[in-house]
Amino acid sequence: MKVTVDPDGCKGHGVCLTIAPEVFTLTDDGYAEAIADEVPTDSEGAVRDAVSNCPERAITLT
Repeated sequence: MKVTVDPDGCKGHGVCLTIAPEVFTLTDDGYAEAIADEVPTDSEGAVRDAVSNCPERAITLT
């Protein structure tokens, strides 16, 4: 499973970082980005929760 954050869609709420800090981080500008494209198997549930809770729907799983 791969995860990406749309840099134009993210508004920096940080919900994803709160839910899955092992997968997401905030840039110096305060916007979310994925630490790695490939989601670790043990983090898949948290990443799915982050996707469904992103207020801007800026996170995509493939």
